[in-house]
Amino acid sequence: MAWEAGLDEQSKQQALDAFRETPPDGEYLTSNTGVKVSDDQNSLKAGVRGPTLMEDFLLREKITHFDHERIPERVVHARGSAAHGFFQVYEPLADITAARFLQDPAAKTPVFLRFSTVAGSRGSADTARDVRGFAVKFYTEEGNFDLVGNNIPVFFIQDAIKFPDLIHAAKPEPHNEIPQAQTAHDTFWDFISLTPEAMHMIVWVMSDRGIPRSYRMMEGFGVNTFRLVNAKGEARFVKFHWKPLLGVHSLVWDEAQKLGGKDPDFHRRDLWDAIEQGDFPEWELGFQLIEEADELKFGFDPLDATKIWPEDVVPVRRVGKLTLNRNPDNFFAETEQVAFHTGHVVPGIDFSNDPLLQGRLFSYLDTQLTRLGGPNFNEIPINRPIVEVHNNQRDGIMRTTINPGRVGYFPNSLGGGCPMQAPGAKGGFVSQPARVEGQKIRERSPSFGDHYSQATLFYSSMSTPEQEHIVQALQFELGKVETVAIRERMVAHLAGIDADLAKQVALGIGVAAPRKMDAATAVKRASELVLEVTNDGATVGTNDLTAAEGDPTRKAPALSMMDTVKGSVKSRKVAILAADGVNGSEVAAMKQALADAGAHTKVIAPHLGTIQAEGSEPLPVDMTLAGSGSVMFDAIYVPGGAKSVQALRAQGDAIHFVNEAFRHCKAIAATGEGVELLAASGIAAAAGNGGGLPDDPALIVGRAAGEAANVSKAFIQAIAQHRNYARQRKEMIPA
Repeated sequence: MAWEAGLDEQSKQQALDAFRETPPDGEYLTSNTGVKVSDDQNSLKAGVRGPTLMEDFLLREKITHFDHERIPERVVHARGSAAHGFFQVYEPLADITAARFLQDPAAKTPVFLRFSTVAGSRGSADTARDVRGFAVKFYTEEGNFDLVGNNIPVFFIQDAIKFPDLIHAAKPEPHNEIPQAQTAHDTFWDFISLTPEAMHMIVWVMSDRGIPRSYRMMEGFGVNTFRLVNAKGEARFVKFHWKPLLGVHSLVWDEAQKLGGKDPDFHRRDLWDAIEQGDFPEWELGFQLIEEADELKFGFDPLDATKIWPEDVVPVRRVGKLTLNRNPDNFFAETEQVAFHTGHVVPGIDFSNDPLLQGRLFSYLDTQLTRLGGPNFNEIPINRPIVEVHNNQRDGIMRTTINPGRVGYFPNSLGGGCPMQAPGAKGGFVSQPARVEGQKIRERSPSFGDHYSQATLFYSSMSTPEQEHIVQALQFELGKVETVAIRERMVAHLAGIDADLAKQVALGIGVAAPRKMDAATAVKRASELVLEVTNDGATVGTNDLTAAEGDPTRKAPALSMMDTVKGSVKSRKVAILAADGVNGSEVAAMKQALADAGAHTKVIAPHLGTIQAEGSEPLPVDMTLAGSGSVMFDAIYVPGGAKSVQALRAQGDAIHFVNEAFRHCKAIAATGEGVELLAASGIAAAAGNGGGLPDDPALIVGRAAGEAANVSKAFIQAIAQHRNYARQRKEMIPA
């Protein structure tokens, strides 16, 4: 301890005794039963060098607890991050639902939101290409409502009975446990190539949606179809949406891979830091509604989880806002122990016959019983509802509720009939009456048979850069597949989505491109290849092997991330590259302009500590060139100062920093001599007028004095556009 310095042995002992008698925080160390501990550093021994004694109950308690501190990680969604917040509805929604938390705009409903990747283990990286979980627990006055979803609105399969197969295929291959947190391997694509219903989901995951810029900048979807029921008993089908107010933005693939090494906690850290800084993430809750009478009036089945309800056909009604404003106090107790379940609904929200949802209603409860040790997981504080719980459930592992009295059953007279049933009029949950009839049968509805047209709609709705990213992602993933027949089957499926997509992917993975054919013929051919393996159409879950042809000319604007919210730099992170001799006034002016716009800056230099600045006090350094990277930032600024730029030009890491940001299509600004670093990096940057260069509006330079204000304005505008994807069609600078 620092206070020990300069003390003799007697004084040290006196100081230590005083420290033990009066802990700085006023709390004594105790055992789990509250017994004060006098020595937590030494076990009880038979003599100072003798054996440890079994009677040391403090040692046994401490070691035993440590031995059992880990619970089984989630089979899927193991790696997560979470935060507390609240939800407020914009206006009463009594016309569509009786759910009480959706009625009062003044009420703030507490929520806990957990984000996650799906395929990787707890120790994997945040930035892997994957679906992201988006699970919200509402602590309502009628009990907990769990809205369990993903950042992609559709799913790989239509029926939950195939879920174990999907996950077994996606996880590391069992013979060697390789690869971790990746689907770029044979078993996954073998399953997908034999599962035509997965084609829509595949183009979503291979798109930029699979590598979000942050949790704060991705959409959330309930995926499954639910019902909303009002007080009159009138029901409607509903799809739930979460729309981020920061817009929907992504990483680029090279950036995502590098972040996995530079900062595998990139998304976790981003969420935590944003909340600590007061940049509270916000989403609007949206409903898509279909009247039950209109269930079969669309070109898709509303109960098919592999289909979207196109927003231009079924508009999204935005009904309220969710705000995250507090980080967890303890990761394990909250983020790790939180238990979500699609069956946790409140009156006014009910289920549909979506076969994927029906299976999830069993699976989520079943997995919590194993993962959290038994049936009492709802007594864990993070899972506990804010309303009192009254039931006749008793005992079990980790039971903490103490139920007085002799009655644990219903009906009863000894307990006065309590707890008693609550009729619907008193707020009791009532399942929506629905007529159900039909033969018991293991078969898929013919209305679930179109596996390609919405995949075509998605791909056709992408901008040119987004289509290029999908091609590159498929080339990367399928390029890791060793079995040629699997690659050939996948290319055949892609031809059913888009002929040019299939051609480009085939060229990159070394298989023959499909011969020219219309989409319907391509779909038929792909289905034939599947049947050659399965010998049974039902095995792959399709009853219509000549699925409807997609219209390659139709576009749905809401699907493209290029059409997302832009114009704000709030919470964006900007790196300022500097060394001794940097122009202090330029740094101060840019930092102030960015702060006024809501962005955050970090000074990156060759060393930590401070750097000397011309015309100002020494500047504190936030990170080193070696310990950071452009992939951690949204944009880069290089201020002037001849000595500073000369030092940076001699640093390979600084050259790489700039090259990499340019390659990843990020906004870059330079003033004064800072322009010379861009030139040294191989980026053509002639002296500008404080605005973007004609062929690159995200490259802003200004040599002359007095241009800083113009540069900062144009720089902020460029950052707000997220990226200038026009650069990716140019010859890449090595990085």
